[in-house]
Amino acid sequence: MGSTSKRPALRSVLGDQVKDHLLQAILTGRYAPGARIVETQVARELGVSQSPVREALRDLAALGVVEMPAFRGARVRRPTADELLDAFVVRAELEVLAVRLALPRLTDGELDRLAGLIEQMQKGAREGDLHAEAIADAAFHSRIVELTGNAVLQRVWRTTEPFSRTYITIVVRRDDPYQIVDLHWPVLEALRSRDPERAASAIRTHFEEAAGMVGRLWSKEEISPAERAPATILPGRLARDGSG
Repeated sequence: MGSTSKRPALRSVLGDQVKDHLLQAILTGRYAPGARIVETQVARELGVSQSPVREALRDLAALGVVEMPAFRGARVRRPTADELLDAFVVRAELEVLAVRLALPRLTDGELDRLAGLIEQMQKGAREGDLHAEAIADAAFHSRIVELTGNAVLQRVWRTTEPFSRTYITIVVRRDDPYQIVDLHWPVLEALRSRDPERAASAIRTHFEEAAGMVGRLWSKEEISPAERAPATILPGRLARDGSG
């Protein structure tokens, strides 16, 4: 009984790990927009069954990063420029609210922590590690949202953040990764001022500039052929899920 009850939980953990692997593969260009993701291949390469792979793909589909048309397998979505820009508008308003709510809880230590995350972004850009840069970027924004203490805002924000982060990282892969890093310093300085209006304006400008970058560069991205061969994801094996 105990072994059976643990199995769904283990599959869920593995599903999260597979999702992280797939996101990293998408962020680094191993899976380009339009590329097929084959469950059996991913399962074989990671050393797991298809169950956690299927769960990971469903999660990515819910985030808008993957599409799974009936009987046609999974592919990395290629959203329209308008859809990407709409996502930035929504996320900007969520984070404007977040900075207003977070400011009273923002200690000097938290500000130093945010500065450290920007430095991690710089390190990732310098070393060409866009995944590390994207993780630090997500952590920067996530920490501001966490400081609000508002569980509903955090939940809604988590449904928009991976989508916009994924596609802006794809765009900057062919451009200048430092552009994204540099957009964060004005936000930090505005937060240091403790002025809610200045902080709200800075975060809105941050997303306006990011959206402008995406709108300018997204149309230049090469669209993958419909029958592009599936990519090879990062090597490595995950713990067995015991489901066969």
